[in-house]
Amino acid sequence: MVKKQNKALPLVAGAVIQLCIGIIYIWSIFQPSVMEYYAWSAADASVTFSIMLATFVLGIVFGGRLGDKKGPRPVVFLGGLLFCAGIFLSSLVPQDMPQLIWLFYGGLAGFGVGAAYTSTISCAQKWFMDKKGFATGVIVCAFGASTVVFTPVANTLLKSVGVSQTFLTLSLIFLAVILIFGWFVKNPSKEYMDQFETRLPDLSAQKQYTPGEVLKTKYYYFIFLSMLLLTPAYFIINPLLKSLGELRSLTETAALAGVMATGMASAAGRLLAPWLSDRLGRRNVLFLLYGITLVSILLLTFAQSYFFIILIALVSFAFGGSAGVYPAVTADYFGIRNNGVNYGLVMIAFAVSGLLFPAIAKVVTPDGIPTAWTFLVPAIAAVAGILVTVALKKDNAGKLKA
Repeated sequence: MVKKQNKALPLVAGAVIQLCIGIIYIWSIFQPSVMEYYAWSAADASVTFSIMLATFVLGIVFGGRLGDKKGPRPVVFLGGLLFCAGIFLSSLVPQDMPQLIWLFYGGLAGFGVGAAYTSTISCAQKWFMDKKGFATGVIVCAFGASTVVFTPVANTLLKSVGVSQTFLTLSLIFLAVILIFGWFVKNPSKEYMDQFETRLPDLSAQKQYTPGEVLKTKYYYFIFLSMLLLTPAYFIINPLLKSLGELRSLTETAALAGVMATGMASAAGRLLAPWLSDRLGRRNVLFLLYGITLVSILLLTFAQSYFFIILIALVSFAFGGSAGVYPAVTADYFGIRNNGVNYGLVMIAFAVSGLLFPAIAKVVTPDGIPTAWTFLVPAIAAVAGILVTVALKKDNAGKLKA
């Protein structure tokens, strides 16, 4: 008889940690104050986010590999310490050496976040083998919710105590939280895992792919391209939210509401899309996310006022949904044992999209003024992504054999 284990505790602990480390993505909130304090140009300051995207994925690959061997707890502690160290060291950067922000915030903190991010996801999936979409959704929803929760906190701190003290305060708070909750992020026992062999024969018969074997399958490249082509709409449109909003008759208050709406929509997508994928199948939900993205981006070519905000929120919902569904897709295809590092390989597509399409956006949106290509590029990408996703196997509510 399997000893009763509290599977909710690792899930909640992982979600709390994700809520903390998700603050790395609100660089756009820190950037204006950083630019003012360090007399830094927007171009130089924005490099921080690009570096963070790259190191985030490197951290996922490293953390996934280490976590698959040593378990999630040491990786969460290591990733959390690197994240907090990066934010803490950013608070010490002298005004005549702002480039150190690239190293500390973009490099060290970004890498640490990636390691902790994948470890909590992989751990949650092992506790909820029969509801991987739900477990993934809870974890990544907390990561996305960090934008909503900490944007007003960061704004208040930046105005009251400045850049350095803000980074210092946040790093110490997050360090305490991660050291406490990280203790509860651990894999279930072998006996707990073994019980699924009887309850879920499809899962027990599934091949557990190593990273090397994953790279030799055609489905890895289908999944890679599917993720790559679902995210351009967000990466192209989101940075233009303010300038587009001014052109679409948004007041300053409405524009602020739009920013909050995108954060909440992304968090909702991270929770609802993977939950739906447990019931409707992963591929069907990916088609839904692609459909939302394609229709929204086409309507954005002429949408005005609050309709514009609704469409931006829908694009963010689909973007958030992708973050929740693809970890489960990866586990369905390649097994749960090495999913930490295998998902890291898939996440390379996220980094490529996050670096490539904002660069394309600058070309098709000269001086921040959108052209037809601003909307056509992500629309074409969405159509191509739908065709790629057709190549994925039909799955039965997440019970896919690899």
